[in-house]
Amino acid sequence: MEIERFGRVRAVFFDLDDTLCGYWDAAKTGLRRTFEAMPLPGLGTEQALLEWAAAFREFCPTIKRSDWYALYLEKGRTTRAELMRRTLLRVGLDDPARAEELADRYGAERRAALALFPGTLDVLREVGARHPMGLITNGPADVQREEIRDLGLEPLFQWILIEGELGYGKPDPRVFRLAERLSGCAPEEILFVGNSYRHDVRPAQAAGWRTVWVRRPSDVPPSADPSAKPEGKPEGAPDADAEIGDLRELLTLLA
Repeated sequence: MEIERFGRVRAVFFDLDDTLCGYWDAAKTGLRRTFEAMPLPGLGTEQALLEWAAAFREFCPTIKRSDWYALYLEKGRTTRAELMRRTLLRVGLDDPARAEELADRYGAERRAALALFPGTLDVLREVGARHPMGLITNGPADVQREEIRDLGLEPLFQWILIEGELGYGKPDPRVFRLAERLSGCAPEEILFVGNSYRHDVRPAQAAGWRTVWVRRPSDVPPSADPSAKPEGKPEGAPDADAEIGDLRELLTLLA
């Protein structure tokens, strides 16, 4: 069955955040260090984290349907500062300057904490020795380019498609069609590896690609409710071609 599913693969595309690197882990560490160093008035760190998460859930789901989206695509700091401003407003403090300081501290702490998952570079080098590879990642142009450079990933990929640079991202089918044109491969000859069913697996399936779903217990964003669990597959939705808990398992699938 694995030969049938992956034997025709000619190109492999990867998601970045929480597939190759622990973005949510870095965000959680960065937020905690920020609120420990710069406490919100009258709040402990745990309560500050809850207020930030509540502000995120109110603001960020609307970004793509508002004028904020163009700003978000270009620079991560703009919406990061707005989110901190809204967090401060939740605790009764209208202080844009403080919000900017918090946003800058959080950005620096998150960047310092970001790291590849164990074995990632070895996997990419081995896969890349046999298949051309691409990266498809959502997020602001500056933040994503910064991550890719910091993690030393740029030389490993023939194609890097970033939402902030294109003006659209996953699950928009245009990004998958663009990857097909760039790679010169038919849909069934491309494998996509990602951690999100909604943003990675399902749209890649809809494009006719092979899919590997990377599922880790840590894959819960800092904005989630404290009782939240990692993303699951909607009832009745099609399965990925394979599910793995560690990127190193990909080598067995493609052997």
